Order: sequence, then C-alpha cells, then structure tokens
Amino acid sequence: MSFFAVLFALLLEQVKPLPRSNVVHDAMTSWMRWTARNFDAGRDSHAWVVWCVSTLVPTLGVGVAFVALNRVSGVLGLLLDVVVLYVTLGFRQFSHYFTDIRDALERADEDEARRLLAQWRHLDASDLPRTELLRHVIEHSLLAAHRHVFGVFFWFVVLSTLGFGPAGAVLYRMAEFASRYWTYKSNTAGVALNVRLMDLSLRLFNALDHVPARLTAAGFAIVGNFEEAVACWRRDAMLWKYPNEGVILAAAAGAVGVQLGGGSAPGLTPDRSKTFESGAPPGYADADGSTGGVPPVLGHLRSIVGLVWRSVVLWMLLLALLSLAHLVG
Repeated sequence: MSFFAVLFALLLEQVKPLPRSNVVHDAMTSWMRWTARNFDAGRDSHAWVVWCVSTLVPTLGVGVAFVALNRVSGVLGLLLDVVVLYVTLGFRQFSHYFTDIRDALERADEDEARRLLAQWRHLDASDLPRTELLRHVIEHSLLAAHRHVFGVFFWFVVLSTLGFGPAGAVLYRMAEFASRYWTYKSNTAGVALNVRLMDLSLRLFNALDHVPARLTAAGFAIVGNFEEAVACWRRDAMLWKYPNEGVILAAAAGAVGVQLGGGSAPGLTPDRSKTFESGAPPGYADADGSTGGVPPVLGHLRSIVGLVWRSVVLWMLLLALLSLAHLVG
C-alpha cells in the first residue's frame, strides 16, 4: 500500500497543488506559536517539552488515527495515507519559486530573480552576480527537494512498514518545520525567545535527517555521474556548515558536473556567509572554497530537475519492488 499511497499523492499534487498561502502552513505556524506560548517559560528543560508537544503529539495522533481506520478498512487507511502525504510530500510546495526564478532568468530579468530568491529564502540577494545567483537557486532547490520529497518519503516508508501509516511523514515534516520556524524567529527577532529551543530543534532535525540525507546523495550518484558524485561527496561535503546539507549538495554537484559552494573569495564575489552558511576552513578545496565542475549556467537548472526526477523514479521503483516482495512473501 505504501507504493500506491506515494504514487497517488504525487499525482494528486501535480493535478491540484497546494497554493502558496494555504491552511496547512497557517495551521502549523499557529500550532508552533501555541505550544511555545503555553509550554515555554525560557528554561532549558522547557525546550524539550515544547519540541515534544509540537512535533510528537501530531505524529502520535496521526499514527493512532491510521491504526484505528486501518482496522476498520484498509481502504480508509490508504485514504489517510494519501491525504497526509498530499500535505507533507511534493514538489509543488516549493517549485513555484524555482519556476518563477528560472522564467525571470530566461527573460534576463535578474533583478526579479533576485527578488524572488530573497522572498523565498529570506536573504539579501541584491548584490549577487548571475553565477552566484544560479548557485543559490540550485543549492536551495536541491535542499528543498530533499526536505519536501526524499526525507518525507524515507520516514513515511520506515514507520509505515512498522504499521503506523503516515506518522513518519508527519514526524519529519513537523521536525523540519520546527527547526526552520525557530531559526527564522531567532533571525528576525535578533535573539531567540529560548535559544535552547532553537538549538534543540536544529539538532533533533539533523539527527532525523542523517540517514535520509545520505540516501538522497546516494540516489543522486546512482542516477548521475556516479564516480564524480562519490568523489565530490568525499572531498567537498565539508564546504557547508551542516553535514547533511553538505553530502546532498556535494553529491549533486558531482552528479551533474556543476560548481557549487564557494563564492567567498575577497574582492571577487559578495561574502557568501551572509546568504549561505559555510563550514569549510579557509583554503579548503579550491581557492574560493567551491566544488569542482563548471560554473553554473541557466542550462544547469534543467539538469538539476532531471536529476531529482530520476531519483524519484529510482526510489519509487525500489519501493515497488519492496511492496511486491512483501505481497509475495
């Protein structure tokens, strides 16, 4: 059933995607505010309470609902799978930004492309030259594809196999949203209401994302240039501050032969630390701290789309084989 749930959810999302401003996102934001307002008094221990309530309570609720519905009818269980996956998994939750930026670049309207990138990622893109702008679009799109598709896919399959239906999709999505929400609140307010809460949400999400990130990187290597992807993964993953992001972006860079990271050479490009956190020490890898490959051009956006879709097909085929083996067994 897992294969059909993912397939139906992806098809439904392509036909009727969620709008940019939707009730699901508003409900998640309201839920985060409510849990913080009612359970966070600023102490370190309260960070755990807030995270568990905001993330685990919805996960347990969906898991219990699935078990109850599935006992009544397998069709009802499948229906809940599809509905939950529809709101947690899919490209169309972020692809409108990617498409609009690509269209703006094709029209040679770089100012509009910078404005859209700044609106999407909440960063100052006003000084980014074209090549660096393309790097940012590629990197953020790859990470968005992982977090909206492959990460959700992994945890859905894991907990669905254990009999909890779409609870894994909710767990991953809520953990990712919590880490993003509290980081955003900290950046906009200048200081987090509870620094421990921001740090804890980031750490727990990175732990949940450890295995999915490496499976995503492996998928990119399999459907792309395998040797270059693996070499770049091993050599350049440290170019990014967070290891999970590093392995995904380094593997993708090698898979399609595009230069990512870097852009921090004094006097050559804007300080990239203001727009994308770097983890590499000075002098690491190339002079400007970037991967190998050629500088990004507009055609690489199409290559990245192809890489992601081939990876989706790969993991869907593997899930289909696992489902078939389970039925036969």
